[in-house]
Amino acid sequence: MKHYLKKLEETIREHWNQKALCDYKGDSFTYADLAMNIEQFRLFLGEAGITKRNKIAICARNSARWAIAFWDINVNGCVAVPLLADFHPNSITALTHHSDSVLLFTDEDIWRKLNPEQMPLLKAAVNIKDWSLLWHREEKLAKAWNNREKAFARRYPHGLEPANVSFATNNMDKLAIINYTSGTTGNPKGVMLTYGALSDTDEFSNSHFPNRPGETIISMLPMAHMYGLAIEFIHPNVDGVTVYFLGKMPTPTILLQAMQEVKPYMVVTVPLVMEKVYAKSIKPAMEKLKWSFSIPFARKLVDTIVKKKIMSAFGGRVRCFIMGGAPLKPEVEQCFCRMRLPFTVGYGMTEACPLLGWEWWTDFVPGSCGKPVHELRIDSDDPKSVAGEIQVRGQNLTVGYYKNPEANAVAFTDDGWFRTGDLGLIDDDNNIFIRGRIKSMILNSSGQNIYPEELEAVLTGCPYVVEALVVERNRKIVALVYPDFPEEMNEEERKGIPELIRSTANKSLPGYSQIHKVELMDVPFEKTPKMSIKRFLYK
Repeated sequence: MKHYLKKLEETIREHWNQKALCDYKGDSFTYADLAMNIEQFRLFLGEAGITKRNKIAICARNSARWAIAFWDINVNGCVAVPLLADFHPNSITALTHHSDSVLLFTDEDIWRKLNPEQMPLLKAAVNIKDWSLLWHREEKLAKAWNNREKAFARRYPHGLEPANVSFATNNMDKLAIINYTSGTTGNPKGVMLTYGALSDTDEFSNSHFPNRPGETIISMLPMAHMYGLAIEFIHPNVDGVTVYFLGKMPTPTILLQAMQEVKPYMVVTVPLVMEKVYAKSIKPAMEKLKWSFSIPFARKLVDTIVKKKIMSAFGGRVRCFIMGGAPLKPEVEQCFCRMRLPFTVGYGMTEACPLLGWEWWTDFVPGSCGKPVHELRIDSDDPKSVAGEIQVRGQNLTVGYYKNPEANAVAFTDDGWFRTGDLGLIDDDNNIFIRGRIKSMILNSSGQNIYPEELEAVLTGCPYVVEALVVERNRKIVALVYPDFPEEMNEEERKGIPELIRSTANKSLPGYSQIHKVELMDVPFEKTPKMSIKRFLYK
């Protein structure tokens, strides 16, 4: 297995003047710029007395400088601690302290809401937007930081050359990242991932969806989440792909404008984004042409035309749309499959860095989430028919949770398999089918297992339903629904919608999982960065 930093080293040497990291309509940095920053940071660490294995946090919106800060930390042997900019200031403070971080890359807006007295190990905070010091506790460190360019000039009086670039790769078993989860439980845990785990993910990615130097990709997902960090940034960037950052989540107009200009080779996103594309563009177009579907070959022709428009809207060079974090609505999935859109829905989690299941779009089975990335088993006597916990093992797996012995004690089975907490099935062809989370499963009075996610998939196919969440109340199944009503619908008509949704859904559900009541939500559900609903808020 080749170390991803060896690949980055080779790419820097061979593509010295190529753009590596860019802010869309903003600053851009070549691979030479990146190499210089990494070396300046190395000299700073030595002068400041910060050694390898020290933890350094990053908490800011995606940007080219966020990526440079990560490479500075990661290449030089420190442990990167990416924190979501959307975390509450109290959480950012607590996690920075919990991770034992000695430096924090952030911005002015976030920093002014934090209290350094609650982070006693922190030595300095750096403004990620211009590399200025926001705060420091030690004069020695401040001096080292402010003099890093002079130290670099002394070390390389004639400038840095490609031949000077050399990165350590004898660290496969060393800790590279502590990534705090932001899942549906509401309790962040520090997932520890090694350089070997990142190298394994990069190797799998290259063997299944390779990229080429000079190609481009747009980073939309938070890099403080492993999905965005590993698949949208590390995997492409070490191979010479120019990564463009949009910062905060863009409007659909800005996103499509960026796609037209950047022309990415791959789009990594969450199902919700593609579902919006379907709802706003594809479905209305199909409805207008519905009259022609009775004509032989008309539907196939319409699908071909619509597919061409979608591919063109995303720049015309996309080889695959990769979705993860949640299932795709059945209606949308069926439409994409029919028109042969190159998409796949994967399966992963932070603890797997992040891949657990994936398949190239030509072999992807609708309704599944791909085939196992490494070893995977279902804890069931009949894994093809009776759902059981999905358990995995491989070099991409976490080595545990940072300073959390209680979580570590239950994370692995006695024979060394990682417990995902997900319930699923696997068929004869090794395709994985997720049934839901163990913690969200409902056991009814007759002993039947009810998986809320399956009911929610049915509900999202009902009229006026944007998203749904199924909960148990007083031993009865209740569906919480965020609707989308036509503007012309009056108040009296809206009152009948909950019963319409309930009766429509129940026609497709077995007797033991019938929905007792539908409650309409006034606002969308709160979500994680993966766009999964925070279930714990709606118990």
